Amino acid sequence: MIRPDFDRLIADWRGPVLAALVALLAALPSLMLLPPLDRDESRYAQATAQMLETGDLVDIRFQDEPRYKKPVGIHWLQTASVALVSEVEARDIRPYRIPSVLGAMMAAAACAWAGAALFGQRAGFLAGAMLGATFLLSTEAGIAKTDAMLAGSTTLAMAALARLYLAAREGRAPVRLHKFLFWFGLGLSILIKGPIGPMVVASALVMLTVWDRNARWLTRLGWGWGLPLLALMVGPWAIAITIASDGAFWREAVGGDLGQKVVGADESHGGFPGYYLLLAPVLLFPATLLLPAALSTGWSRRVEPGVRFALCWLIPTWIIFELTPTKLPHYTLPTFGALAWLMAAAMTRPIGTLSRRLGAGLMLFAAVIISAVAVYGLTEFGTSTAQTWATMTIAFSLMAAAIGGFLLLNRASTTAVLIALGFGVLAHAGLAGEIRQLRPLSISPRLDAALMDAGLHPRQGRVGAPVAITTFHEPSFVFLAGTTTELTDAEGAARALVAGRPAIVEAGDADAFAAALAELGAAPPRPVAEVAGHNYSKGDDLVLTVYAPAEAPAR
Repeated sequence: MIRPDFDRLIADWRGPVLAALVALLAALPSLMLLPPLDRDESRYAQATAQMLETGDLVDIRFQDEPRYKKPVGIHWLQTASVALVSEVEARDIRPYRIPSVLGAMMAAAACAWAGAALFGQRAGFLAGAMLGATFLLSTEAGIAKTDAMLAGSTTLAMAALARLYLAAREGRAPVRLHKFLFWFGLGLSILIKGPIGPMVVASALVMLTVWDRNARWLTRLGWGWGLPLLALMVGPWAIAITIASDGAFWREAVGGDLGQKVVGADESHGGFPGYYLLLAPVLLFPATLLLPAALSTGWSRRVEPGVRFALCWLIPTWIIFELTPTKLPHYTLPTFGALAWLMAAAMTRPIGTLSRRLGAGLMLFAAVIISAVAVYGLTEFGTSTAQTWATMTIAFSLMAAAIGGFLLLNRASTTAVLIALGFGVLAHAGLAGEIRQLRPLSISPRLDAALMDAGLHPRQGRVGAPVAITTFHEPSFVFLAGTTTELTDAEGAARALVAGRPAIVEAGDADAFAAALAELGAAPPRPVAEVAGHNYSKGDDLVLTVYAPAEAPAR
């Protein structure tokens, strides 16, 4: 049983703060341990680095190419983070990840804040803690891209909207702060990922209006100053990027990136309807215990305002993503707050036998899948240093399932969730540590270290720059080696070497590289390091040789 001291611990503002702390603890291993990832994370980080280098905070570019896919919000947050705690020359990925951690903390706190009003203080805290500890959110919180901050801003908007909805249902006047948080969260979501936040909000409002047969409360959301606030947040950059790109941003972002995702499976990221439902037990881990109870609660208690609001948040957005041809696991993350509310609501009453048994079974299934992933990584790409981390992942995920499932089956749902969350966070830390130790997958960091060891890195200033590299044209290497890194072929690498710059040549380009050097009348190249690994973005095994120019100092 949970003692009364627990309820005092999470009372009032402390519940959201503690939920945010859970999200922080769950995110830190990914933030600290993961190397720069291909491809999206390093594309975002490199575009931000270029903003810091050039001072242009409007145009978004990856090297010389415009990157007109998402709005500028995450780049502004990353520039502020890097400027406060680091410097762009360091090329340290961790400061670029801080906004994602803050987004996850915002999501957990907002979920707990509104959940307390809807279902009680304890349920609110548990909802925020479960959301913050989920494998999907805690993973995205440690990656420098948009999705954790999108979850945070969208959850904030929906949490404030839920408080306004509840006030209307109870005949109370809406609180101005709640209105401000709704519009602020919505505006931030637009700056982060364009139409996704408004889509979540609009679909929920439509379903609520139809279900309740009442739209009068919508007039009390503060439209008169909310829309101007939205325009003030989004408008200046929208005008500036339109002028800077001559409208190309909108053609590419709407007609290209968004249009391709809606019409077909963009970049081969396709999936069948039901894809997200199948992934949910793993992505929600360790909150998977309560997934069946959440679905049962959604149906049996649908007349309750809090449950109804959660369903209207969850169902239309989930269906839209299931029907969209392009599918990636993180797309449904903005709905996880609604699932957390339904899970927490389920714990306010005794959970039925079938829901408890299904929850324990799903939890074990998710733990086995996570363990299998850890074993696969260890056997395919691991070294002896990865064994300890993999063992942590397997042991803690299975303990979360075994102990949490046992307690749930014995009707101790709150204790089951708290213990499962603790072991789940440790399992996630083990997985992040294992990924860091899978050296064949860390090609870019190893190339970066090889250049440093040989005295060839552009930051050292001992030889000409930039580095030229063949075949392995991944954004993570551009981020680590610098904006001017030359992504080229064998002939380009040969010209770079003759010009006194380092060259990195993949084994498949070796013959063409040697022929190009001979044609240029150059001496045989001087190899200084070799890096073998697996390019997980393309599924290719690579062997890359680092060559020093003739006049480079010896190691």
